[in-house]
Amino acid sequence: MAGPGAEMVRIVRRNKLVGFWAAEKLALAGENAKTYSDGLAKAALDVERSDILAIIRRDFDAAGVVQSDDDILAVMNVCWLEAGKRTKGSDGSDAALVQIARHLMQGS
Repeated sequence: MAGPGAEMVRIVRRNKLVGFWAAEKLALAGENAKTYSDGLAKAALDVERSDILAIIRRDFDAAGVVQSDDDILAVMNVCWLEAGKRTKGSDGSDAALVQIARHLMQGS
């Protein structure tokens, strides 16, 4: 069973993947898409901002992007599964995510 550190890495990674999907729907590209995705990844570490469904819903509504909550949740579930695969086979390429999770776990 994975420890809390691995779970946090998975949540951060899931949020990052969902962030890239949402950025595409919001017509963000390049550095803007990365910045949006990074913001959602960091939201996993902030209790007040950890509801990424609400964040994406607000951003989609403001931009006129039509996606149901069920559609967004479905993408979040797929990204959760993908993040789990990447966590299990981590090769160090996501060192920044691992560092964020470690820092968070030290603070708790």
